[in-house]
Amino acid sequence: MGNLLTPIRVQKLQMALHAKTKAEAGYRFYALYDKIYREDVLAHAYAQCRSNRGAPGVDRQDFAEIEAYGVQKWLGELALALRQESYRPDPIRECLSRRPMAS
Repeated sequence: MGNLLTPIRVQKLQMALHAKTKAEAGYRFYALYDKIYREDVLAHAYAQCRSNRGAPGVDRQDFAEIEAYGVQKWLGELALALRQESYRPDPIRECLSRRPMAS
């Protein structure tokens, strides 16, 4: 699939955030949460992960399962959970490569 073009609206958001951070180095963003659940942002993020053949997350849900369920429905439910701030990701799996070696 290769590189996907970033939609214009997502590019504008990225450029605005970049410009703000460059203009005010110490600026802290307190309200980025509302940018995450935008339909265009989620759709582009999904397409990027899909094109990169991203691995399942801690929930072990893969692209085949999401597509069988319905991508738009899945993204819509994710957006709603993010908008309502009820989304709670599963705990992160322990990385096996970070475990100390047994002596």
